[in-house]
Amino acid sequence: MNERIEKLTLELASIRGVVGTKEENNVADKVYEKFMEMDYFKKHPEYVDYVDVIDDPLGRKSVMAMVKGEKGNSNKTVILIGHIDTVGISDYGDLKEYATKPLELVEKFKGRPLPEDVVKDLESGEYLFGRGIFDMKCGVATLMTLIEEISNDVENFEGNIVFAGVCDEEGNSGGMLSVVPELVKLKNKENFEYLAVLDTDYSAARYEGDNTRYVYVGTVGKLMPTFYIVGAETHAGDPFKGIDSNLISSAITNEIDLNTKYCDEAEGEVTVPPITLRQQDLKPEYSVQTAKTSHLYFNYGTHVSTPDEVMAKVIEGADLAFQKVIDSLNVGYKKYCDSNKFPYEKLPWKSRVMSYDELYKKVKEERGEEVDKLIEDLNKELLDDPNVDDREFALKIVEGVHNMWSDKDPVVVVFFSPPYYPHIYVEGKSKLEEKLLNTVKETVENTDSKYDIKVKKFYPYISDLSYAAAPREEEAIESLKNNMPGFGTKYKLPIEDLQELNLPVLNIGPFGKDAHKFTERLEKDYSFNVAPEIVYNTIINLLK
Repeated sequence: MNERIEKLTLELASIRGVVGTKEENNVADKVYEKFMEMDYFKKHPEYVDYVDVIDDPLGRKSVMAMVKGEKGNSNKTVILIGHIDTVGISDYGDLKEYATKPLELVEKFKGRPLPEDVVKDLESGEYLFGRGIFDMKCGVATLMTLIEEISNDVENFEGNIVFAGVCDEEGNSGGMLSVVPELVKLKNKENFEYLAVLDTDYSAARYEGDNTRYVYVGTVGKLMPTFYIVGAETHAGDPFKGIDSNLISSAITNEIDLNTKYCDEAEGEVTVPPITLRQQDLKPEYSVQTAKTSHLYFNYGTHVSTPDEVMAKVIEGADLAFQKVIDSLNVGYKKYCDSNKFPYEKLPWKSRVMSYDELYKKVKEERGEEVDKLIEDLNKELLDDPNVDDREFALKIVEGVHNMWSDKDPVVVVFFSPPYYPHIYVEGKSKLEEKLLNTVKETVENTDSKYDIKVKKFYPYISDLSYAAAPREEEAIESLKNNMPGFGTKYKLPIEDLQELNLPVLNIGPFGKDAHKFTERLEKDYSFNVAPEIVYNTIINLLK
């Protein structure tokens, strides 16, 4: 079976499927075609189908397949997922035409100046190189091969499998978010009892020199706390007469960016700290007027914190940063006045930080239905512009609402930009969680291999696993919806379907290095021989 997995991995890796392009469908078509070549699906062609991405201008699609065991009459079902898209190939430079030709790429790499560890792996013959071979064509090939293996002996298979090969995972998860409602429909139609969602996305060393192979039960979540910063504009020759929005923005970055104080922790496992993904002022032209408004957002990982809790944390952090700016300005202004023999008066600025929901309520109180009409008109206008992405859409709504407010004093408005990935913490509190934890522990302990394999909580890389569940706390969901402009219009999340699924998750992936780099590579022995065995035994043991 390992040879079949390797062959299919190379076949899938040879098809370019860069996220955000129509070519993602080329991979979907190949996955569909491979299923239809299997004896089981020739007999049951209705068990394989495409799932179109909802409202997708590119017309992309995912593939769903189902195997129904014929031993007994069990409704127990395991969901298997893997993404079929990859990140881009521009980082390969003049070798980009070989990015999807793993066997040729190895030859082209030889003699090139590469990092020492890459050269070592290249010369060892133990790795396959290429875009997507590690993230995650090997994982998809593993699941498809296991499905074929199981379906060839379906008479002796008890339970059911549902597979989803999803597109757009490297982008906005349009594939998975379109599949989720279909999973709910299938559950109700077939009376399936879903047990867990198993992904085979990549797994890598967690630190330099780490030789452990990891199996993860649960997954990290992600929020994008965003700051709309309003300062007070002034002439650059009179800087103390205003307050620079860029300075406040930088202070917030200095407070939150890579600050481990904002890490989320559970059972001794800690998220990476927040990091900026964008920081810019919003001044449209060049002039010697300082920028009145700025914009900033962070990637913020979660293990246990809900949206309302993260909102409270970052508001507190922004307030601290804003106050530091004011204090520092007063110190600097006094020195400037003393140096020039000018009279000194304390600057008038006050730290103000509020959530978007608070801003909306203040403007609503002042302007009534006008603000709702403005939001409705902006929604229509922005939805008609294909160049406005989810993040910019949210920002434009905040700008519009703030511009209606009569209060023009400096303020920081905090909101959430899309996307949102719920964390899934598998504690063992429910029967499903307990069963999954016990099954994985037992399966790993009984795996005979030369590798040190450890079970950890929280798959540490953002993935579609997050969409197997959603918070049930009303205040958490309300905070998300009320503080994410464009939620339900530009950015759609099937919250109710996620809550209905409410499944524990796990990731058992191939091993390799340098995902999202041109040196991306897959370690063959563990990935083709050991990981598939753990995946197969986990499925069988869960369905017992």
